[in-house]
Amino acid sequence: MDVWKENMLEDLESGNLEYKTAEKFLADLKKEFGGGNKEVVKVVEFSKLEQGGRTMEEFVQESRKAARGSRYGGRPLVEKFKKGMSRVIRRKLIEAERPPTNIKQWYKYATNLDRHWRESKNQGQKQGETKKGLDHDFSLSRYDQGNKRYNRHQ
Repeated sequence: MDVWKENMLEDLESGNLEYKTAEKFLADLKKEFGGGNKEVVKVVEFSKLEQGGRTMEEFVQESRKAARGSRYGGRPLVEKFKKGMSRVIRRKLIEAERPPTNIKQWYKYATNLDRHWRESKNQGQKQGETKKGLDHDFSLSRYDQGNKRYNRHQ
């Protein structure tokens, strides 16, 4: 930005650059700096996303929204998504016999695993149990609604 500012001041002082209206100046300014700005904002927004205490469904929706307009796609998109998700869910999916291989599978499997874990947790709390995280006995097959190929405990 400093280089651009210096060039602009030099051109204005030498008379090589004239703006008849503020709109023309602002249009050139926006053209110079506005084009990539939305993409940069999207990349930064997407990079800072974390699931936190939200459901995976909420996190997936926010991730999809942030990814739109960013330069992420394919493997880099998967890696950014994994980075922001719950460490426990990420580990469970990575350790699965057949882990997700594309972003749609990551969205689907992580959402299913999170949903089943929350249902299990709620049922346990109703019965007087107080589990705070995904325990090691939680079957990975539950995130794929019973598909045995994802169950490590067979």
